[in-house]
Amino acid sequence: MNYTGLIIGAVVFLSIGICHPVTIKLEYYFGRKGWWVFFVIGLISTTASLLVENYIVSTILGAFAFSCFWGIGEVIKQEKRVLRGWFPENPKRQAYYDRKREEMNNKILNLKPLNHQL
Repeated sequence: MNYTGLIIGAVVFLSIGICHPVTIKLEYYFGRKGWWVFFVIGLISTTASLLVENYIVSTILGAFAFSCFWGIGEVIKQEKRVLRGWFPENPKRQAYYDRKREEMNNKILNLKPLNHQL
């Protein structure tokens, strides 16, 4: 029997499971500017994936790299979730969240209505 697919699948599942709470904590402590952490780890994992001879390890590193790259977008989305009140805010960053909410409200108020002519 060949267990390669199951091993890779399990590790990818774990890598996604690890990246999700890391995304939440990264946004909580550093905000969206923490995206570079995922970027650097993704680049390191991509490079390692290209250099490793073992195809199972190379595949796992490549999958982990792209989980990290996906995490970049999730950090940005996580900030929006926090601003909507879906996740807790870091009290030490209250001024930042207030400023972001004000920017969001200004964008909404400055939207011009569409002129529909019949």
